[in-house]
Parts: sequence; structure tokens; C-alpha cells
Amino acid sequence: MFEDEYKTIEKKSEGLFKDKGSKFIAHAIPCLTEVQVKEELALLRKEYYDARHHCYAYILGFDKSAFRMNDDGEPSGTAGKPIHGQLLSHDLTNILVVVIRYFGGTKLGVRGLINAYKYATLDAIENNEIITKIIKEEYLLTFDYVDMNDVMRIMKEENLEQVGQDFQMTCTLNFAIRKKNADRVVKRFNDLRKLEVKYVRTY
Repeated sequence: MFEDEYKTIEKKSEGLFKDKGSKFIAHAIPCLTEVQVKEELALLRKEYYDARHHCYAYILGFDKSAFRMNDDGEPSGTAGKPIHGQLLSHDLTNILVVVIRYFGGTKLGVRGLINAYKYATLDAIENNEIITKIIKEEYLLTFDYVDMNDVMRIMKEENLEQVGQDFQMTCTLNFAIRKKNADRVVKRFNDLRKLEVKYVRTY
């Protein structure tokens, strides 16, 4: 996998696993922020208010820098970890998986629980579509109106995505570019006279 690509899921999906009367309902949800994770968890807790456990794991960020696992009352390591393990084995990020358990009256044991949370998660992922996204960087250009032609020529030659503009006497223009091409294109702009290039964000 290239350093400027990552895999995630396209949409929300569900999975199901049953064992000895217990029912494990998995929800796979695309998420970009921890605020979004909390909102989705709150919605599921409200919808499945009568369930015994709402276990989950998430990975966020194109660099997978934010992640968490939660057993929600199940024995340590039997729920959040196997959910997280499926996210890792499918190389996914920007994803939340919540597995809701309805207890069927018979204890499954540690191995049974690990399997249940693993296969419920797997079912939700397999009912989705894994997509590859490109990591982009956004930059802000500030330049004089007289330099407009030079700027627009580079924009066209490099096929850059324009995401904002304000053309007055002093002009500003925001563009997005694939991460692996950013250094080369930024150098081209820096070589122009009287032009400022400012990094905005990576997404």
C-alpha cells in the first residue's frame, strides 16, 4: 500500500452472530472524529437500550493514530480486542464497530466470547464495501493579481483541485493535492516570485 492511501468502509452495515441463545449484533460505521464516535454510540445505546453490552472498537485518522477498545462489562479482552483485531486484519481506519449483545442465559466462556465478537464484526465488514481513499494535503496560495496567469498555468498543468478562492488586488487560492505529489508542486509555486504558500491541513 502506498503511503498516501488508506482503506475504510463505504457505508454503514450490520452483522450478526448467534451462539447458545446469545445474539451479537454488529454495526460497522464510517467515522472521522471521536465526537462522531460518541454520537453514534449514543444513538445505538438508545436504540438497543435493553441490551446487556455495547462493546466497541474504533480506529481513526489516515495514519491510524487514534484508536480505542471497550469491553463494556464483558471479561477483559474478550470483546473490544477481537473487534479491534478484525479492523487491523482488514487494514481499516476511520471506522467504528459496535457489537450489541443480548444474553441468552448460557455463559459462553472466554473463547466463546472472543469468537462471537470476532465473527459478528467480520460479518458486518463483509456486508460492507472496503474502499481505498487517497490522502490529500491542502495549501493556501497568496499572490498578486499580476501573477494570476503563472498560478493558473501550474494549477492546470498539475491538474490541481481548487477548493477555495478570493481574487482581489491580493489574491488567495486554496488547492488540494495528493500527498506524494505535494513537495514537488509546492516547490514549483515557491519558485514563482512574490508568492506565499501555506500548508493548511492533511485529510
